[in-house]
Amino acid sequence: MNQDQIKELLLQIEDTELDFTVTLTGKESKKVNGLYKPDTCEILLHNKNFSNDNQLIYTAIHEYTHHLLNEEQIARNGSGSRPRYSRVHTNAFWARFHGLLEAAERQGLYRIGIETSPELEALTETIRTKYLEQNGILMQEFGQLLIQAHELCRAAGIRYEDYIDRVLCLPRAAAASIAKVSAAHLNPAMGYENMKLVAGIADEQKRSTAAQEILSGKSPDSVRFMMKRKAAETDEKTRLEKEKTRLEKTISQLSARLEQVEASLAHMQE
Repeated sequence: MNQDQIKELLLQIEDTELDFTVTLTGKESKKVNGLYKPDTCEILLHNKNFSNDNQLIYTAIHEYTHHLLNEEQIARNGSGSRPRYSRVHTNAFWARFHGLLEAAERQGLYRIGIETSPELEALTETIRTKYLEQNGILMQEFGQLLIQAHELCRAAGIRYEDYIDRVLCLPRAAAASIAKVSAAHLNPAMGYENMKLVAGIADEQKRSTAAQEILSGKSPDSVRFMMKRKAAETDEKTRLEKEKTRLEKTISQLSARLEQVEASLAHMQE
């Protein structure tokens, strides 16, 4: 693929009003596959790093994600200044990037290509069933044992924290996470790390939604970002509702005071 074809492909995945350029450097780099320059809106791709167009497209979409986020920041901050990033690969970035990859797959512009390697397909199934799922089951059982140990420690007058610290030599945070995962009764097919992510969601409905998203193939970063965004929306709704209540109370108090003032004025005019 040439530079124009790559740019056209990126615009087909998602359009942008902020113009950008794509440059194939003709080089090989051991440090990075590509680079995005927010000041000049340039996407640089070290095309000698790739053995096929599919790998090139993956990196192009990665760098294009930076461009789209750059466009959003410019829209928020004003066109007079280009934003600077303290951390570029945030949950928001990975969620956006994975969303673009999914869009590219739906349009037939990109594919992971696992089906081209029967050996990788077989290995993937082994990893999912014998390791991810089995590890999830094992950690669920582990959590039940820790909950049981907690009860036995309390019955025996033993500090559970001391038992965790110096008998099991297990970090307290890890013990708490394992017990929480077990109590959440999640599908172990998602693997322990994803179970830990989902179990940390307090709202049962949101927890169920997150679990479904993970099991449907959404990346953990995408789910984490989705839950943060929903939490922020909920917080904003709560804030506005509280402000509405305060304003209504203030209006009521001012209306009552206005009636008192009008009554006093009317009395003076008699």
